[in-house]
Amino acid sequence: MTTIIVDAQRTSTPHWPVPQERRTVTVLFADIVGSTALVDRLDPEDVRALQRAYFDTVAGVLHRWQGVVEKYVGDAVMALFGARHSDGFDAYRAVRAGLEIQAALDRRPMVGDSRLRVRVGVATGEVVVDLGSAVSGGHGVASGAVITTAARLQEYAPPGAVALCAATARATAGLITQRQLTPVSVAGRVPPMPVWHAVGPVRPGTDRHDGPLIGRRRELATIRDQLSRAIREQDPRWISLVGPTGSGRSRLLHELTRGLTTVDGMPVRWCVATCQPYPDQVMAPAAELLRGLAGVRHGDGPAVVHDRLVSALASLFPPERVAAAIPALQRFLTTPDGSSAALAGAAICRDVLLRLAAHQPLIVAVDDVDRAAPAMSRFLHALFSTATARGLPLALITLHQPQWADTRPSPARRVTIGPLATVQSGRLLRHLLTRAGQPVTLADRLLHLVGGRPGHAAAYVRSIVDGADRTTLPLPDAVRRAVCAELDHLDGERRAVLMAAATIGGVISGAAVDRALGWAPGRSAPALRGLVAAGLLLPRRADGYAFVAPALRQVAAERLPRALRAVFGRRAAEAPRLDTVRPDAALPRDHTTADRAGSDRAAAGRGGFDRAAAGRAGSDRAGSDRAGSDRAGSDRAAVSGSGVRRAEVVPLDVVRARDGRLDVVLAVPPSGATDPLRRGLPSSTMATSPTAPTGGANRSLGFRRLRAVAPAGDVPPTRASATPNSAGGHWTAAPDRSPTTIRAVPAVPGPTGRAAAAGAPPDVVRTGPRPPLIRWPTGLAASA
Repeated sequence: MTTIIVDAQRTSTPHWPVPQERRTVTVLFADIVGSTALVDRLDPEDVRALQRAYFDTVAGVLHRWQGVVEKYVGDAVMALFGARHSDGFDAYRAVRAGLEIQAALDRRPMVGDSRLRVRVGVATGEVVVDLGSAVSGGHGVASGAVITTAARLQEYAPPGAVALCAATARATAGLITQRQLTPVSVAGRVPPMPVWHAVGPVRPGTDRHDGPLIGRRRELATIRDQLSRAIREQDPRWISLVGPTGSGRSRLLHELTRGLTTVDGMPVRWCVATCQPYPDQVMAPAAELLRGLAGVRHGDGPAVVHDRLVSALASLFPPERVAAAIPALQRFLTTPDGSSAALAGAAICRDVLLRLAAHQPLIVAVDDVDRAAPAMSRFLHALFSTATARGLPLALITLHQPQWADTRPSPARRVTIGPLATVQSGRLLRHLLTRAGQPVTLADRLLHLVGGRPGHAAAYVRSIVDGADRTTLPLPDAVRRAVCAELDHLDGERRAVLMAAATIGGVISGAAVDRALGWAPGRSAPALRGLVAAGLLLPRRADGYAFVAPALRQVAAERLPRALRAVFGRRAAEAPRLDTVRPDAALPRDHTTADRAGSDRAAAGRGGFDRAAAGRAGSDRAGSDRAGSDRAGSDRAAVSGSGVRRAEVVPLDVVRARDGRLDVVLAVPPSGATDPLRRGLPSSTMATSPTAPTGGANRSLGFRRLRAVAPAGDVPPTRASATPNSAGGHWTAAPDRSPTTIRAVPAVPGPTGRAAAAGAPPDVVRTGPRPPLIRWPTGLAASA
């Protein structure tokens, strides 16, 4: 059987303007062992019945684990996980599907005495995915070497086993029990390919939080106050702890459970559960709450479970009620699925929590509630509403990501966890590196990569311990998976805007995004505001944005195919940019802030956090002097011409039409008026001088220069010119014989640092932020 049948039913994405994406996916390849001999000895009708039973079983398992059948190759099945949407657990779902396929085929009766044995290979890697609604012909949705890898892996798997590649093994570590085998030689590949066999799923343990809590004092105080008031006033409260993956939600919950043990002398009971990625166990978090309450451990025998449940319920219910509830609770702990028996056990579990809250203050916390099934959400709502109606000293804490469409009740309090400050990130990195036995000097290089997320910091340090290249510091796989899941939670238009913005250097403007995508001006503005609300972008200046984390920008750009990435970059570069912006992602608002951020980063890397904080006021007072010296250095670089781009000519009437985009103030003085600032100006055109490199990584690129040229009939050009003296290298100004000149008026800083418009002559063109002063060789300054 060699016929290739391509699945023609594709999920259409009409609002996604990018037809293809580079994505990291997991490929599952399953094939029947000995299919040729089996078909030869069966009647064609039996072969047909056998195929239907086989394909129905495999397709049902793949659908339950959110896999998409890419194609059928004879009796082999190839499926993709994460091709159009990723939750960060694509590899885990693929391995679980492979294990379940083996178990389902063993249980299902086949034709006659036939018994099917299947090999399964699972590989993870990068592919190009066609996001169109349909694909016709002999090719499929995804293209990449990982597809061949999955097919080769299943050849080395024993019948009934699931073979994994190295990337899949890393992605499922701690979730799947694995056994590493001897590397196998694959034709055309050097060196031999390492192989792991999946044994079965394991329940992840709780994360270790043995280090100090760095930062988060305000969030911690806010949550403690809300919990204490709920218990003291017997007014149940629902607190929602919101933050992206890696923001430290679980770490903050651990600190709460360890620190808040009493309120007004009354002991507080905590019941904590985590929603694991187990879609077949929808009520597993409620079962975890009951296990923690009764002290039942995984692996305890039925007798131990019975005794501990009786001990926990004896003080809450009458004896006859305890005897009736124990069997239902035992079944619930064994199989917490969505069946009617499990839901009945969940109702008893909810009643147990309410009875406990009536005897003792109770706090129920559920981590990663965005993974919970609707049945679990209904369980929490019923618990909270009943406690509110009875006036019990109970509080409920749920932790989830910002993009979760939560169904919290209206009185719920939302506490958002933002990124750590620069100094705090440096302290955390130093602590992690010291504990891992790595040089703390790496903190200075890692500081701008972690983006203020403790989880990213821990992932980078872990990758260094595992042997990552310290010179390049590649993006850890765990961070990449989390960021990909964040991107896939966006709708098509916002995702397109984010990916196009990732190809634009410096501060991102809506006009540049519109031009990159070929959209009408202003179309991207709502999407950009939505990305700010989702916590993925930060506002910078007027109509400017920056990425919250470097990893987000990197992954968003790498999602685009090379050709499309080049198109976006070229379009954005062609857009006229009259503002001078630094090419870093998080641009400070002024030179003083830039100096302060740079000193904070340096202090974080050195460990001088207190010195940096104590000297911040002094650095602020000296900010203007430093800014002046930086501007002087940039002017010298502009005069020397080293590393300076050629100025772009912009008509003066265009400048006037774009108020606020050119950082100059132009004025036309009366005829015959003298202006002392005119001495030494090199020409009638105004040019913004590129900033010279100042030693920092973010200041190494030059800025764009623009020349504002007066159109015909507007302002006659001047004949003033500045020429270098070949003898001494000094500049001399040629006489100005024009009847009317363009005069540069120094901007008067207002309360916000912009040029003052009050009292300006009527011919003054009012523009944006005050630019740096250009110091010419004569010692005179003009604003340009």
